Amino acid sequence: MIKSPNRKNATRKRHYRLRRTLSGTTERPRLVVYRSVKHIYAQIINDATSKTLVAASSLDPEFKEHFSHGGNIDSAKAVGELISKRAQEKGIQTVVFDRGGNLYHGRIAALADAAREGGLAF
Repeated sequence: MIKSPNRKNATRKRHYRLRRTLSGTTERPRLVVYRSVKHIYAQIINDATSKTLVAASSLDPEFKEHFSHGGNIDSAKAVGELISKRAQEKGIQTVVFDRGGNLYHGRIAALADAAREGGLAF
């Protein structure tokens, strides 16, 4: 395990601990969120087949039309709406939320709330 006392390693440690019990299935795939300083990414993954079913990020062309910066709460809300819209198109209704070791606060919470409002259940 990682033992360095910096923030990134603490996030990785939380994520490893979280992933011991959390996995996506065919009926309930996993909604994974990754947050960097400049962007935010979301994927819906079926862990049974190790396939990414749906993905959205602040780098998508649909996103870039409306926002110039991907590292704020408004951008996270837009990515949450985008991932829920794409999931609905694929027929995905319920997911398991994987916050990626990040605290459920700020951009992570904004993305999750926007995805719930868009129709995803978790």
